[in-house]
Amino acid sequence: MTYADDLLKHILDRTRVIAIVGVSANQVRPSFYVARYLQRKGFRIVPVNPGLAGQTLLGESVYGDLKSIPHDVDMIDIFRRSEAVLPIVETALERWAQLQTVWMQIGVENAAAADLAVKRGVDVIQNRCPKIEYQRLFGELRMTGINTGVVSSRL
Repeated sequence: MTYADDLLKHILDRTRVIAIVGVSANQVRPSFYVARYLQRKGFRIVPVNPGLAGQTLLGESVYGDLKSIPHDVDMIDIFRRSEAVLPIVETALERWAQLQTVWMQIGVENAAAADLAVKRGVDVIQNRCPKIEYQRLFGELRMTGINTGVVSSRL
């Protein structure tokens, strides 16, 4: 799937609160370091994992499911198998009328969930990582994923 850089940048610019569905407390798992990275870039992350519900992860309360989150989120970032995505998206759309983005991680795609979200006016990104896209679009990475070490005032 291809997405215009302008769309990806727009999504990342407008997003403030991200529910990370399927986040792990294991620091070597991609879901953990993506959540940590996004938090360090100024996003508020909301960890969602039923096995960790009630605990604290990266200074945030962990919720067992999307319905338990007591506040609004702008985006859900899904670290679950493709076949598990549809009910997650259905719940998110029921929970938040103002949800802006459904983001499915690398290797995660679900056409039915994407169609449902798009019909509700929600942007959908599939098979991409917001951490990688943020780094690429905001000048932290070359296309190969190597940190350039270049400091720039460019916006």
